Amino acid sequence: MMKTVGIDCRFASTRSGLGRFTRELVTHLLRRDDPWRYVLFARNPHEEWLHELRPARCQLQAASFPHYSLSEQLRFPRMIYSARIDLLFSPHFNVPLLSPVPTVVTIHDLILHRYPNEAPLRRRLAYRFLFRSAVRRARRVLCVSQFTADELCAIEGEELRPKITVTLEGVSPRFHPLRPDDCQPVLRRYGIRESFFLYVGNAKQHKNVQMLIDAYASLRDPSTSLVLVTGGKETSRLRLVDGVRLVDAVSDEDLPALYSAARVFVTASLYEGFCLPLAEAAACGCPIIGTRRGAIPEVAPPGALLVDPTLEAMSAALASPPPAAPAPERKWTWEAVAEHAARVLGQCLAGTDAIA
Repeated sequence: MMKTVGIDCRFASTRSGLGRFTRELVTHLLRRDDPWRYVLFARNPHEEWLHELRPARCQLQAASFPHYSLSEQLRFPRMIYSARIDLLFSPHFNVPLLSPVPTVVTIHDLILHRYPNEAPLRRRLAYRFLFRSAVRRARRVLCVSQFTADELCAIEGEELRPKITVTLEGVSPRFHPLRPDDCQPVLRRYGIRESFFLYVGNAKQHKNVQMLIDAYASLRDPSTSLVLVTGGKETSRLRLVDGVRLVDAVSDEDLPALYSAARVFVTASLYEGFCLPLAEAAACGCPIIGTRRGAIPEVAPPGALLVDPTLEAMSAALASPPPAAPAPERKWTWEAVAEHAARVLGQCLAGTDAIA
């Protein structure tokens, strides 16, 4: 009898990096011809990205439980049981404590261990408890970088190492160098007319965006602006200066033009589990300035300028950015990520402990 894998796709409805990871990985898993069926647990089975995912071996199941909620813990296990799946795969770590089937979880980073931001103590303790339970009870753990795998073992114990597989992340083929003429309509749409440094990501504590702004301000160069593709409540606390512009809600379709047209992609981040925007910018041939922190050295292409996350080092890097270079050979593909994940899922379904 053919076995069935359930995938928690609830994050796919968000515009976050985790949402993109879920959509891309699930899409490429379902393009494969693996010998098992899928049940996709989605917030809304009518989400646009699901329209093309209706092969004979895929069933959609509405699962509107909010993440980290009581209903997720109490009602989701009953749904999992009723779906008669053999294995639950989560592109995140938050699986129900009482999951009735074995699980495979994905760890993107341990940022909340290192940078809890303003989360109250009660929430931090609940997160630590759910996180530890998920990785210890999981049959296998996928990590998106070697840095994240090492962080996980450092915090939760080396005994987890044998069940960890590093899958990395992928870059869609849409991210490739575009000609200047092809970039102009997108630049006009966002009112960008001058040379610009580009940052893409949120503005949470570990992203160090204020320091990036301060480093830009020290240049006193009105010929080049700093475009921050960011959003969220944290942006209200940023102290902006002349030449800095915030751009929110940029579509995935517009990002390649911004990466291709930017003078430099820059991040002052203190911690990254992978840094997908950096990989996407590199695929578009954009020069890179980053920090020697987290997974950035692991992901950055040859020729990237990596510095310490200090005002002085970042100011010097912006003053003398790396030159434009050809886009590197495509290294990160979603097909490869799906292949790694499918191999792990297959091993779990077969009941083997072999390492992928």
